[in-house]
Amino acid sequence: MISGDVEAAMASPSSLLHWTRRMIEIRKQNHAFGLGSYTELSSSNPAVLAFLREAPSVDGHGDDLVLCVNNFSRFAQPTELDLRTFSGRHPVELIGGVRFPAIGQWPYLLTLAGHGFYWFQLRSLDAPGDPQTGGQS
Repeated sequence: MISGDVEAAMASPSSLLHWTRRMIEIRKQNHAFGLGSYTELSSSNPAVLAFLREAPSVDGHGDDLVLCVNNFSRFAQPTELDLRTFSGRHPVELIGGVRFPAIGQWPYLLTLAGHGFYWFQLRSLDAPGDPQTGGQS
């Protein structure tokens, strides 16, 4: 017999159960999380940890690049990241599929909610499946 709490979690799309399942699904879709190299990136804010996971693409088209940015403060925090190496690529947020502005030669500015995080796939403009509408239909 399933308890009422588990039944409620299964019925609610915003439950921790569904959130955890979604995070596991995203990790499985991006091989860089499990098989990729780890490179810590410099952040202008000591409360923000940023790192890159990189693995060869499964389909043989480029690399699977995932940028992870984590706020360890309970308060919202801004940060500047030096992403010039990836100039011309667009960070695409992995949870919602929203395309962020292109990376250029200037520091990349982000603001994270308290204890917030971003997982971005760094896509080139000609990458297959590049969302031209910012994840919106």
